[in-house]
Amino acid sequence: MSVRDRLARSHRVPVLAVCMSVAIGSTAASAAAEESGLAPFLGQRASWAPCVPGPPPDDVPQEEWDKRWAKMDCATLSVPMNYRRPGDGRLDIAVSRRKANSPDKRKGVLLLNPGGPGGEGLALPTELAGEAIADNFDLIGFDPRGVGRSTPLHCDAVEQDPPRPTRPTDAQFAALAAAALQREQACQRAGGFMRPFVNTANTARDMDVIRAALDEKKINYLGFSYGTHLGAVYGTLFPGRLNRSVLDSSMHPDWLYYEQFKQQAVASRQNIEAWAAWVAERDNTYHLGDSLAQVMATLDAIGEQLAVKPVPSPGHPEDPPIDRDYFDRMLGYETVPRVVWALEAELVVEIRKAVGGTLSADAGKALAALAKATAPATVNGTYQAVICEADWPTDLNVYYEQMRIFRDRYPYGRGASATEPTECTFRSFTPPERITDLKRKGYPTGVVVQAEFDPATQYEGGPAMANRLNNDLISVSDEGTHSLYGRNACVTRKIDDYLINGVLPGAQAGCSGPPRPDVPADGATARSTPRPNRSLEERALELIEANQLDRRF
Repeated sequence: MSVRDRLARSHRVPVLAVCMSVAIGSTAASAAAEESGLAPFLGQRASWAPCVPGPPPDDVPQEEWDKRWAKMDCATLSVPMNYRRPGDGRLDIAVSRRKANSPDKRKGVLLLNPGGPGGEGLALPTELAGEAIADNFDLIGFDPRGVGRSTPLHCDAVEQDPPRPTRPTDAQFAALAAAALQREQACQRAGGFMRPFVNTANTARDMDVIRAALDEKKINYLGFSYGTHLGAVYGTLFPGRLNRSVLDSSMHPDWLYYEQFKQQAVASRQNIEAWAAWVAERDNTYHLGDSLAQVMATLDAIGEQLAVKPVPSPGHPEDPPIDRDYFDRMLGYETVPRVVWALEAELVVEIRKAVGGTLSADAGKALAALAKATAPATVNGTYQAVICEADWPTDLNVYYEQMRIFRDRYPYGRGASATEPTECTFRSFTPPERITDLKRKGYPTGVVVQAEFDPATQYEGGPAMANRLNNDLISVSDEGTHSLYGRNACVTRKIDDYLINGVLPGAQAGCSGPPRPDVPADGATARSTPRPNRSLEERALELIEANQLDRRF
């Protein structure tokens, strides 16, 4: 999933990059481009042709895959690998375009990024083709440097990583660190020449090459998740070339990147406690406890039993059993969307009954469907390269101490694996520049959107980014969805009004998430709708098909 379901110190950008980012006049800009060697890149014009779908992923029928690429044109642009030394090599950037549905209403281009880092964005214009913005803007997607149809950044294959439990023991720490070192060495072997230059600032510079190739003086921008940081960097480097901007599900500007990872586990705990409080109010229905503390104690007891005697998978023999790791991850990922809460409670009840025995086939199929829909995305070597643009702790004891804390306090979802050593702990290259010091000076007020229980970019990131850039903020209460445009009707209306009509939502605007499941609390009046009589699997598939579980990050 391109999102799926899947980061800080502030430094100043080198003077050369800042000089290149501000167009004082056409003559001055041309002279600066010529002097820096960028004129051949900024002088390109996109040569459009119908996009070639290519072979589909294993789980997508060819006919559906072909439809995703219909009505889109594609082009390939050249960019410098190293903007400081443009002659040192070139990279290809794949770009897509879906022209505005209503040419007479066209308001320019809207550049899109799905997040990641390293999310492929070439098909994103089609994903948003049903939204109102498709009438007024040419929707522009691109695969960032290192991924997809752009010049790829590869890592060598490594031996299978050791298990990455949500609650690792001290005895497992060294093996996790050794595996991270092995992955870093594998990435360095395969793409060491390119890795230092696969970073956010250079991707933002690539965006400006795209702007020039489109023959546009300014772009509008909509970015999700990591794409919010990318958009903020573009606005900082190229303020005169950015018009309206939307940062949906924002990263915290000061959490690049280790703290951002840790906060994902914190957010998982917050979601579980919100769900557990809801379940406690319905003890007559689920019998998991009549208080938050009791429900959490019940979950711990189930987890402890599964650690001793996992429940065999009812699917294929090679499928992993339902052990404590599985249970921790399931709770962390599947309590995020509120619409799944009732189904999740019933599945916990089924697992509880199956301890020491077998799980029903219906529950097993539902769990398998939900696990597939909510699994975090994986990406190629671009992800590792980008997150290593920031400095990470190099003392392994820092990670070990955090892992001890998180395995006890925040073991759900990613759990303690959110705090373990990564490739960046052993970074084998020196970043060519410092992290961009984000600011908004020279482009219009933008909009930040943030959900209260966002599991990937925790809520605090939204207000922090809005405050840093002096942007308007849309806060969405009781909403666990990550990436809200096109999913939350209230958010979508406000963003459409801003992007299309230029109407800002207000400094502190609000929206609500979808209603929680219609299961009456203990002592409440009778249920207003009949209790679901469909199987657990059918209900899980209905939620997935309704696009309630896709995680665009």
